[in-house]
Amino acid sequence: MEKIKPMIPLFVLMGAVLGSGAVLLSYYGNPANTGLCVACFMENIAGALGFHDNVRMQYLRPEILGIVLGAFGFSLFRREFKSSGGSSPLLRFLVGMLLIIGCAVFIGCPVKMFLRLAAGDLTALAGLGGLFAGVYAGLEFIENGFRLGRAERAPRTNGLIVPGLMLFLLVLAVVQPFFINQSGKGSAAQYAPFLLSLCVGLLIGALAQRTQFCITGGMARVFLRGHRDIMNCPRSVGLLISIASFFAFALAASLLTGQFNFGLHGQPSSNLSFGWGFLGMFVVGFGSVLIRGCPLRQLVAAGQGDNDAGVAVMGMLTGAALVQNWGLGGTAEGTPLQGQVAILAGICLLFAIGLMNRRRGYGIAPEYQVGLD
Repeated sequence: MEKIKPMIPLFVLMGAVLGSGAVLLSYYGNPANTGLCVACFMENIAGALGFHDNVRMQYLRPEILGIVLGAFGFSLFRREFKSSGGSSPLLRFLVGMLLIIGCAVFIGCPVKMFLRLAAGDLTALAGLGGLFAGVYAGLEFIENGFRLGRAERAPRTNGLIVPGLMLFLLVLAVVQPFFINQSGKGSAAQYAPFLLSLCVGLLIGALAQRTQFCITGGMARVFLRGHRDIMNCPRSVGLLISIASFFAFALAASLLTGQFNFGLHGQPSSNLSFGWGFLGMFVVGFGSVLIRGCPLRQLVAAGQGDNDAGVAVMGMLTGAALVQNWGLGGTAEGTPLQGQVAILAGICLLFAIGLMNRRRGYGIAPEYQVGLD
């Protein structure tokens, strides 16, 4: 425990910036309970680029661009930028798609799930249970030999592709050329001031790069007591501290800004399809463990040169387009049939990926051992 004490303020700061920053973004213009949502904002970006035609979901969200660029800049500053990749990229692309589909059915990514809970939305409890269940399922496969292979060092230019793309999109967001779509109504037309959104994203990206913040990674530590003493793993404790700080500061900010509304009914960005919300987050938890990181973590890792995470981010963008083109996402009325089919198919795919990439008798693969320490 002595090892973690000097880092505790940094872990607390990570959660404080994410929680209070996201709630403030909602207060200053972002949709209610959606100060920051990787899935929703990826759908907005996909629409802005013309990957779908839902006129209510088209905006180059600077928060996403800022997260990647913040992680990129801080990894360069700390000399931690390292280009690597080659660990089952196509499978990671597929799982990236499934992460966004799962989020869309629940109506929010893991970050938004905690923001909804901090704002008093009790419907998000179903998602919390599903996320825990999915993380547990993923860990069972990892502890029984699941592996996607180890990443190899790659040319530095490979690691610059995703940060370079986000920088290019940032320029487009500033210049606003005619070929970039922007909603005049709907949730995408609700946004906080551009500079505020960008600065919050940059700060979150930088701190997440430093602390290796990951919601599903933090949850995984809860189940690791039987495998090792997590109190001897500084980063394990740090992730749990960051998640607790995130929720506490989001709750305080929601109360102080008048955005707290306790109850089940009439909550923004929610519905009463608890079973499908549970299964949607189950997909997110399961898939995130298999590719070593929640959607937010994939953005941060891609920013610091992880090409495998970059492939997952491209899969997330593709999944965001499919959600809108095929109408897979949950709505206030519930979960559409096509969304239900997509979730069930996604669960089957994840189990198939887990079973087909498991090596009996090997235990936890070295690359996952590092990720769980």
